Amino acid sequence: MIRLPRKLTILWILLAAALLWPLFSWGLVHAIWSADLEACRAARGIGACWGVIVEKHRLLLFGRYPFEEQWRPLLATLLIIAVLCAACWRQRWQLRFAALAGLALLLAVALMRGDIGGLSPVPTKLWGGLPLTLLVSLGGTLLAFPLAVLLALGRRSSLPLLRSLCVAYIELIRGVPLISLLFMAAFLFPLLLPTAWRLDILPRVIVSIAAFAAAYLAEVIRGGLQAIPAGQLLAARALGMRTWQALLWIVLPQALRKALPALVNSFVGIFKDSSLISIVSLHELTGALSLALGGDADWRSFYLEGYLFIAFIYWAFCFALSRVGKGLETAR
Repeated sequence: MIRLPRKLTILWILLAAALLWPLFSWGLVHAIWSADLEACRAARGIGACWGVIVEKHRLLLFGRYPFEEQWRPLLATLLIIAVLCAACWRQRWQLRFAALAGLALLLAVALMRGDIGGLSPVPTKLWGGLPLTLLVSLGGTLLAFPLAVLLALGRRSSLPLLRSLCVAYIELIRGVPLISLLFMAAFLFPLLLPTAWRLDILPRVIVSIAAFAAAYLAEVIRGGLQAIPAGQLLAARALGMRTWQALLWIVLPQALRKALPALVNSFVGIFKDSSLISIVSLHELTGALSLALGGDADWRSFYLEGYLFIAFIYWAFCFALSRVGKGLETAR
């Protein structure tokens, strides 16, 4: 670790304090914390108006979900966060936990969707905010990861046809932007498929994100596979293991561990890419902000505070994910 001289360290501290003090003064010292529109207008340019978050927090967090039913997305969000927190401990990575986590996620979707257990149905076009962001990013990740593993193994296969198909898929998907896939899923596929086969827009969007992310994850996993000496696979085969058993129990665990930093980086990217679904009229966090302030002339001028609030939520989840990845890197 490189240590800076004491005088240089003090100089950097003073410089940082001089640069950050105006931001600290604007965001905390002179900020308005109550939903007082007149006070916010008077403090414009001097202090932040966090009262806009107090005033619009329901729209920001839950979008257009029916007001009287917003306890359902709140409970669904808490269920998803509880599953993610429980998954941070490797000791819980057992089949029983996977089954319970799957049931919890299905319950979260059932709460959002309704039409079961006496709950009124709510179409996906009314879902929004934080629960929609979590469901899209988590659903895309869960679908993308196993597909990425198969693509990575297929690209290293000795079968020419299988290898060519995997290479073609990866290179094709990586060569187009995610926005184009979302537009195709939202507007083109419904025109090409029969009416009986048309899915709701939310599953189509999740599948598109998963297909896009799988191409990038496959290359990350392939890098981890290439770092494993070929002798380990040969040794496993010499001990009587089949090829799939050696890959599943010997090679893949080591490859995933070596590729873990890049995998976590890709997962963070998937979470942030979920903000693009607002272009197909699904109001996740950033879309919910436009929904909350776009039609209100009184609070419309406080977009900066709204974006900072949304940015803080994204940062909190991304930072937590990076710390989990760091913990898994050092775990034995």
